[in-house]
Amino acid sequence: MDPQMSKARPAALAGLALACLTALSAPARADEGMWMPSQLPQLAGALREAGYAGDPAQLADLTAAPLNAVVRAGGGTGAFVSADGLVLTNHHVAFGVIQYNSTPERNLIDNGYVAATRAEELPANPDFRVLVTVGFDRVTDQVLAGTRGRKGRAYQEAVEAATKRIVSECEQEPGIRCSVAAMYAGSDFYRIRQLELRDLRLVYAPPRAIGNYGDEIDNFMWPRHTGDFTILRAYVGKDGKPAAYSPDNVPYNPPSHLQVSATGPKVGDFAMLAGYPGVTYRHRTAAEFARQVEWTLPARVELFDALIAVIEQAGREDARARTLYASQLQGLKNNRKRAAGELEGLRRSDAVRQRTADEQAMLAATPAAERREIDALAEVLERDNAMRERDLLLGVATSQSQLLRSALVLERLRIESGKPDAARAPGYQARDLALIEGQLRQVQRRFHPEVEKALLRELLGRYQQLPDAQRVAEFDAAFGRTPEALARALDALYAGTGLGDEQARLDAFAAAREGKALPADPLLALAARLVPAQIRLENVRKTSEGEQLRLRPAYMRALAAWRKAQGRALYPDANGTLRVSYGKLAPLQPRDAVSYAPVTTVAGIVEKHTGQVPFDAPQPLLDAIAAGDFGHTADPELGTQTVDFLTNLDTTGGNSGSPVLNARGELIGLNFDSNWEAVSASWWFDPRYKRAVHVDMRYMRWLMEKVYPAPHVLREMGL
Repeated sequence: MDPQMSKARPAALAGLALACLTALSAPARADEGMWMPSQLPQLAGALREAGYAGDPAQLADLTAAPLNAVVRAGGGTGAFVSADGLVLTNHHVAFGVIQYNSTPERNLIDNGYVAATRAEELPANPDFRVLVTVGFDRVTDQVLAGTRGRKGRAYQEAVEAATKRIVSECEQEPGIRCSVAAMYAGSDFYRIRQLELRDLRLVYAPPRAIGNYGDEIDNFMWPRHTGDFTILRAYVGKDGKPAAYSPDNVPYNPPSHLQVSATGPKVGDFAMLAGYPGVTYRHRTAAEFARQVEWTLPARVELFDALIAVIEQAGREDARARTLYASQLQGLKNNRKRAAGELEGLRRSDAVRQRTADEQAMLAATPAAERREIDALAEVLERDNAMRERDLLLGVATSQSQLLRSALVLERLRIESGKPDAARAPGYQARDLALIEGQLRQVQRRFHPEVEKALLRELLGRYQQLPDAQRVAEFDAAFGRTPEALARALDALYAGTGLGDEQARLDAFAAAREGKALPADPLLALAARLVPAQIRLENVRKTSEGEQLRLRPAYMRALAAWRKAQGRALYPDANGTLRVSYGKLAPLQPRDAVSYAPVTTVAGIVEKHTGQVPFDAPQPLLDAIAAGDFGHTADPELGTQTVDFLTNLDTTGGNSGSPVLNARGELIGLNFDSNWEAVSASWWFDPRYKRAVHVDMRYMRWLMEKVYPAPHVLREMGL
C-alpha cells in the first residue's frame, strides 16, 4: 500500500462513517433498511411518522428493553417471553432440537410435544446456543492499527490478530462469548459481548403438520397457513451463570421479556422487527451481482436438487434414515428453494442491469485515486472466480457430512492445539472447545453410514469431473479419479471407522485438544492427509480475503458519497448482528391482476387440507376449526381466527424467529419467511415485492388454549 494512502485511511474511514450517518437524514422508505440500533435516534422523525409510539432514543441501547429481550437462537433469532427464561422462536429454527429428541418410536416431529412440568422439558442438542447481547462497542481503531502498509494475507492476519486479542480480553468473564463484526465491508468494526446460554430445553412444539404446514410447496409462498413457532427454556447453574446441561440447573431470569399483545394488527398499522439477520450483499460490485445470477445460484439449485434426491431415496427405503436426516433434508430444501427464488427475483427486478448502471454512474463521480483501489478489487474478485466449482463442492462435502466432518475437525484441532492459543485458527481456540465437543456428541443422532456415503459419492463424483487446474492432489490420492475408485475408497473408510461411536469420537477429542496423536482409525488417517491440503487452500483464500478487506472500503466510500448525492440513506449490509427494521402491515400485488390480502385465516387450512403430507392438518386442529370457538383470539373485523400476516419489513435469512412488535413495543407476530417474489432481497431490495411473513400471535395463543393446550405456559407468559 502507498504509505501516504495508509496514513490517510483512518481519516477516510471516519469520513465514510460520517457520510453514512449524514445520509440518515435523507428521505428513506420506511420499509427498507436493516438498521443498527445506534442509528435509530437519527431516524426518530421517520419512526414517529411511521407510527412508533415509543422513544426512538431508547432503541439505541440494545442492552435495555425491548431489544435486550431479543436473542440469537441457534441459526436464527428468538425472544424472551417470560421472567423464567421462556424463549419463543420458529419451529424450523428449533427443528434440530425437536429432531434430536425424536425416534421412530417417539416421533416428536410428527406428534409435537408439550412439557407438562419443567421436569419434563427435554434437553436440546449439545451445540444449540442462545446468545444474549450485553455489549456493543466500536473498536475500529484497535482493529486497523496494525494494518498500515500491509496487503493480502498480511492485512488479513493483522485484522485477525487484533480481533483475537480483543475477543480474548473480552472473554475473561466466564459465560461471555465475544466477537468482532465488520460494518461497511471492513470500514468499521464493533466488539459484541454476549451471554452464552448452553442449557436449552424443549417446552412446547406443535406437530409438524402445524409448525411446517405446507412444507416446501408453501415455503416462500403467500398465502401461508403455518404455525411456525416453538418454545424453549433457557437454564443456568445455581450461581446464575451459563452452564452445560445439568438436572440441577435453574431457569434463567432475563433482564426483560416481551409481552404478547392482546390484540392483533390491522392493515397500515406500524410494525417493527428486531433480529439477527445473517448476510446481505446489497453493497457488492456489479460483477458480483452478475456472477450470482449467471453461475452461483444456478449451480446451487442443481447441486441441492441432487443432494435432496439422495436423502429422499434413502428415507423411502429406511425409516430410521428418514428420521436421522429430517433436519438436514429440511435445510437443503430451504436453501434450494431460496436459491431458486433469489435467481428468479434478481432476474425479475433486472438487478444486474440496474446495479451495473448505478455503479457506472458512481465510478464516473469518483476521484481517480479511489478508482485505483476499486479497479484492484475487481482484479482480486476475478482471480477468485477461477476456482469456484472446486470451492463449492469441497465446502459442501464438509458441511453435509457428519463423520468425515468430525474427522477433519479432530485432525485440525490436533494441529492447532500445538500452538499458543492466540496463534490458533479461529474456531479451534480454547473458547471453541465446548462447541466442538457438543457437535461431536450429537453425530450419531444425525448419521447413517449409507446415506453419508451416498452424499459423498454425489459430491466427490462431481469433483472428479473438474478440470485439472481445479484439482487437489491429496483428494485425488484419497478418492481416486473414477467413480469406481471413489466407491471402493468410501466403502473401505466407513467399514473400518469407529467414529460412529460417541465414545470413540470423545476419546479422539480428548487427544486432539492436547495436541496428541489421534487413535488409529481410517477416517482419522484420511483427515491427516486432507487437512494439510485444506490449510493450503485456506491460506490462498485468506490472501484474497485480506485484499478484499483492504480494498472494499474504497468502494464503500465511493458508494457512500454517491448515495449522499442521491439523497439516499446507506445502512450496513447485514452480518449476523442485531438489526431493526420498521414498516407496516401491507398487502401485496406481485403481478398484473393479482392481489393478495395481508392476513390469512384458519379457513385456508381447511381449503388446503388433503389428508396427505404436507397438507395433512391434524384432526384436533380441524375439529377446533369446525367448532368455531375462537373467543378473544378472533379478529374482530374478520370474525374468525387469523393465522399469518404480511408486512413490508426488511428481512433476510437469520431473521427467522424475529419478534414483530406493534407501536407500543408489544409482540404481535413471529417472523418466519419471505414471499417468493422477495427472496432476492439479500442482494436487491425491490419495494414493489418485498414482504415478510409472520405467525400471528393470536394463532399461537388459540392453539395453546384450545387445540394443544398448555395453560401453564400461557400463564407464565402473562396470557
